[in-house]
Amino acid sequence: MKMREKFAMGILGIALAMALAAAPTRVAAQDKQHVVSLDELNNDAARPAQTRQANEAVVRELLSTDAGQEALKSAKVDYQRVDKAIGQLSDEDLAKFAERSRQAEGDFAAGGLKSTLIIVIILIVVLIVVLTLVF
Repeated sequence: MKMREKFAMGILGIALAMALAAAPTRVAAQDKQHVVSLDELNNDAARPAQTRQANEAVVRELLSTDAGQEALKSAKVDYQRVDKAIGQLSDEDLAKFAERSRQAEGDFAAGGLKSTLIIVIILIVVLIVVLTLVF
């Protein structure tokens, strides 16, 4: 019986010595700098949501202009309905509409588009948004 106790104590002693020897190694491994920092990971995770918000803002801004409001009235479409539809678009569709909105605003600001043409572009965007949600 005493032999078993001595053997068990020896095993426990070896296990304790190994655990103490490995402890500094684990701490040193945790202190090393990772390839990608936590801030970078957080920024990368937040980027799609920020992009979507920016795209929604661009489309809504175009629709809230005088030309946009005029286009909505001529199409007999309620802004609230279109606004709700914008929030339901896929990220890909929203990105396309935002790019078209940016181009239209840029061309209009540069004098390349007349107000009637911008109204037509806005109507097309509104129709696509509504049709996207219906189908």
